[in-house]
Amino acid sequence: MAEAERIIGTPDVDGEAAAPAERPKGRRKIAVLFGVAVVAYLIDLVSKMIVVAKLEHHEPIEVVGDLLKFEAVRNPGAAFGMGEAFTVIFTCIAATVIIVIARLARKLYSLPWAIALGLLLGGALGNLTDRIFRSPGVFEGAVVDFIAPAHFAVFNLADSAIVCGGFLIVILSFRGLDPDGTVHKD
Repeated sequence: MAEAERIIGTPDVDGEAAAPAERPKGRRKIAVLFGVAVVAYLIDLVSKMIVVAKLEHHEPIEVVGDLLKFEAVRNPGAAFGMGEAFTVIFTCIAATVIIVIARLARKLYSLPWAIALGLLLGGALGNLTDRIFRSPGVFEGAVVDFIAPAHFAVFNLADSAIVCGGFLIVILSFRGLDPDGTVHKD
């Protein structure tokens, strides 16, 4: 009988079944989202502070021969240095992504989506911080990039978090898992 009462609710004083107590599982997913975002943001921020202090205006550091170097580069544009004249637009896009993720967080009941969105949020905040606070000025700042693989664009840890979060979202979407935790098979 106790199991049945737990499932359908316990009777109230009038003898009718009361609604089962809601568990705050959505709050835990939001905490994961923001926890992942904070960790991604802080790792990016600290790495950029080290790069600016120790690597900027110095020779690149070879990590794996010519295949991978650490080289300080200021990027006012988007990926691959494209769109240097549109720094303000990239700033607005990053701010919009942050707002959309914060709004979506209210309907979040999926742990994998919380992780994916946390990575996106942390990465977007990392690059937005550069665009707001780095020279040449507010909303026109250049992003600090430093991971330089051979024959590829120079990037940073915020970019890595964004790409990993985006990749995870694609996988979750193909598997039919929605942010609210529902699974659908199309």
